[in-house]
Amino acid sequence: MSHPTTRVLTMLELLQAHPRLTGAELARRLDVDTRTVRRYALRLADLGVPVVAERGRHGGYRLMPGFKLPPLMLTDDEATAVVLGLLAGRRIGLPDAATESALAKVGRVLPAALRDRVRALQDTLGFTLAPRPGVAPDVTAVLTLAAAAREHRRARIRYRSFQGTETERDLDPHGLVFHSGRWYVTGHDHRSGERRTFRVDRVLSAEPRTETFQPPGDADPIGQVTAALAAVPYSHEVEVVLETGLAEARTRIPPSVGGLTEVDGGVLLRTRAERLDGMAMMLAGLGRPFVIRRPDELRDAVRDLAATLHAQADRRP
Repeated sequence: MSHPTTRVLTMLELLQAHPRLTGAELARRLDVDTRTVRRYALRLADLGVPVVAERGRHGGYRLMPGFKLPPLMLTDDEATAVVLGLLAGRRIGLPDAATESALAKVGRVLPAALRDRVRALQDTLGFTLAPRPGVAPDVTAVLTLAAAAREHRRARIRYRSFQGTETERDLDPHGLVFHSGRWYVTGHDHRSGERRTFRVDRVLSAEPRTETFQPPGDADPIGQVTAALAAVPYSHEVEVVLETGLAEARTRIPPSVGGLTEVDGGVLLRTRAERLDGMAMMLAGLGRPFVIRRPDELRDAVRDLAATLHAQADRRP
């Protein structure tokens, strides 16, 4: 809980849940000193929340009797959209703690009738998509990089690589991308002088700089992330011509698997594979004719798969 605004809102949550808390107790729960607690109380008062400060040795803080936050004014459609977004976000890898806390807060401030209907949706909704574990990045880093990308402002990040090496670098962030349970930031890295993609959960700190930049016209954060993931080195470079159209190929092969280019006779798939038997199964699963350009070992893998399927087809109970 590092951001001051987060602590102020948490203090409001604590005062709503308890009739009275001492300054020392609030300081302990918020992990700050009692002077900071007084400052937070003044901040809440500035926002129109009547915090009563009781002086003396055993003084404390409480909300003015009768004060309640107004109910969150959401229509049925809006409340459903919020809950569905939170539930889906948890399913695709967003942090459980954050989504659970947000769902609880939304439920607490909704009108009673709407709250019961939303809880019914939450309790009965099922997903065919299996939960995908995500790696939660630091929220401050996410917000700092998002603001820098929007304002075209340089950011200084401290980054830990896969090997554990820590570096400090200046980045002109082009945008943030959420993909397969992980957050990425793309942009021009002044340390390497190239466009780079960084995992945000490996960003140890991010600070805005005064320098600004103009994003290049061909900046494409989503395309850069998917291309970077597709280019992760594997053992085999694969080129296969799929006898289909580009639009059809794109519906069957996501950008993170490989690059697709229209050529004479169909669509050229360029990708890398660690196991050729897995690549053979993927090609067979596409349900379209194909021509292997390279490697020749992939032909053997396809033949082996065909022989295995043929043998399975001849089995009888």
